[in-house]
Amino acid sequence: MYILGDIGNSDTKVFLVNSKNKILKKISFPSNPATIQILNKNFKLLIKDYKKIKKILFCSVVPKNLNLIKKFLSKKTKIKCHEIKDLNLRNFIKIKANYRQVGSDRLANAISLLNHKDNFIVLDFGTATTFDVLTGNTYCGGVIAPGIQISLNTLSDKASLIPKINLKKIRRVIGVDTNSAVRSGFFWGYAGLIDNIINLIKKETRKSYKIVITGGFSKLFKSSIKTKIIENKNITIKGLIKISKLIK
Repeated sequence: MYILGDIGNSDTKVFLVNSKNKILKKISFPSNPATIQILNKNFKLLIKDYKKIKKILFCSVVPKNLNLIKKFLSKKTKIKCHEIKDLNLRNFIKIKANYRQVGSDRLANAISLLNHKDNFIVLDFGTATTFDVLTGNTYCGGVIAPGIQISLNTLSDKASLIPKINLKKIRRVIGVDTNSAVRSGFFWGYAGLIDNIINLIKKETRKSYKIVITGGFSKLFKSSIKTKIIENKNITIKGLIKISKLIK
C-alpha cells in the first residue's frame, strides 16, 4: 500500500492507495496548526498497520508541514517520504516554466492529464485561483489570481460594514443590499476573470484547449463559464498515483 498526499496552504489531504491504484481511504485536515499530536490523531483514521506501506509520496507548497510529516512518517514506516520534486518528473513531462517556483500540486495536476495529444488548461479553485497550461507533453506555465475565499475574507476583515458571506450562484447582476452586491461582484467578477484569462491564453498560444476545473468552488462556477469544461475533483491524487511509479 502507498500513502499519497497533497499539502496545501489551507488543507492537507492524504490518501491510502493499494498496489492496483485504488483509493482505499482518505483523510483531510487543516494545514494549520501543524503538530505531531494533530498528525497522530488524523493518521490513526487512515492506517493501523504501517508495516504494509511500501511508498510515500507528497506534493507540497508548505515546506514546514512537509518536513514535519516526513519526520512523523519516517518514524512510523522506516521508509523514505518523497516530495514529487525529489523525483525526475521530466520522465513524464517537459517543463518550460521555472521548475523551482511552480507549485508541486500544479505539476501533479498537469501530469494527471498528460496524454501527449490534447492541450489542457487546468483551473484550480484553491487558496489561489490558478490556471495551468499543458500543450501535448509540455507544461508551459500559467496564471495565479487571488483565491476567492481569501478575497472574500479580506474584504469583510478590512471593510467594517461588509459582513462575511457565503458565495452562491446568482442570476441578477445589480445587488439591492450589501450581501447581494458583494455576491454579484465576486460571482460575476470571477466568472468574467475566468472566461477572459482562458480566451487570452488561447489567443496568445493560438491553440485550442480542453478546460478542466477542480477545487472548492468548481461546482459553483461550472455552469457559468462560457467555455465547455470538465470537472475533475481527483486530478491531484491521480497525478500522484502516476508519479509514484518513479519510486522503485
